[in-house]
Amino acid sequence: MALIENSPFFDKEQIAENKYAFAIYDGFPISKGHSLIIPKRVVSSIFDLDDEEYFFLFKLTKDVKLILKNKFNPDAFNFGINDGEKAGQTIQHAHLHIIPRYRGDLPDPRGGVRNILPDISGYLK
Repeated sequence: MALIENSPFFDKEQIAENKYAFAIYDGFPISKGHSLIIPKRVVSSIFDLDDEEYFFLFKLTKDVKLILKNKFNPDAFNFGINDGEKAGQTIQHAHLHIIPRYRGDLPDPRGGVRNILPDISGYLK
């Protein structure tokens, strides 16, 4: 089993951690407080985690959301996972982005994560 020491995230300052996951600030943040929730076991896909690892990853996500709310006071959050190269994953250690959102950071934030691709759904029409 590959452990965190083999991860490109290993030497980053941690915001929080639990038994199976840890959190750091993103090295290329798109908003104030943009963070990553990362499993301690190195797997390329979040779907390779066992049930307990998966649970603790999302448990830490709730904890980090509270930390970010208290520290940066965002108005909302986006959560995202790039799972696979064609989905934009550039680091082959699964991780979840938690992106604080602030009033006025976009003129029209409707659609949220739907805007990662040009809108062909008609959702906003």
